[in-house]
Amino acid sequence: MSVIEFSTDGHVAVITINRPEARNAVNADVARGIEEAIDRLEEDDSLWLGILTGVPPVFCAGADLKEINAGRAPTLQTERGGFAGIVKRVRTKPIIAAADGPALAGGTEICLACDLIVASTAASFGIPEVKRCLVAAAGGLFRLPRKLPFNVAMELALTGDPISAARAEHFGLVNRLCEPGAALDTAKELAGQIEANAPIAVRASRRVIYAASPGDDSLGWRLSLEGMAEAMASEDMKEGLTAFIEKRPPSWAGR
Repeated sequence: MSVIEFSTDGHVAVITINRPEARNAVNADVARGIEEAIDRLEEDDSLWLGILTGVPPVFCAGADLKEINAGRAPTLQTERGGFAGIVKRVRTKPIIAAADGPALAGGTEICLACDLIVASTAASFGIPEVKRCLVAAAGGLFRLPRKLPFNVAMELALTGDPISAARAEHFGLVNRLCEPGAALDTAKELAGQIEANAPIAVRASRRVIYAASPGDDSLGWRLSLEGMAEAMASEDMKEGLTAFIEKRPPSWAGR
């Protein structure tokens, strides 16, 4: 069974991460599968937008830390898309993230790479990398402050603790909040509102908003990678991952 499922509903592509036994964590197959799904969306003129979701009860737990601990971190990225095949991907068509459960670490960063977010009250968002002596290097550290109040984004980055979907909706990170089990249907309703419009005008409007919005992604990527390199060169990085795998609190040395 493929870890990425692709289906269509009218002019809408539905891309589903199907790895629930691993909390939909990103491994090499997931990264390649998402990139290939976005290729299909971009290349098919009959498809005007997409929805990216995960098989409940989790949207995506981020990177598969067992893969990182085994030295396979580079396989979680693709050349064009970066982490999960999406966070750096240049594309023209809107994608709605539909989270019907926690979207944490790289899961939050996948949502931030999408254009709109629909979430059920079962969802939560956060970048807990600091709890493992890692850095949120897939866009979270510079995209969150664009979509949340600065101090809220700083709290998420420094504490590593998540916020609820309801709080995320209050601050504008989530476009539509719904009951558990209804995220995909709600995303399809939102997609229908977009689908009713002229696709060329939708794509042009999306392009202008991103081009005119403040923020230099190239600087954000460079600083994120530098921060991750610093963390991964420390003694504490191995302890953070080992403690996670062994399900125990880490014992930090601070070096």
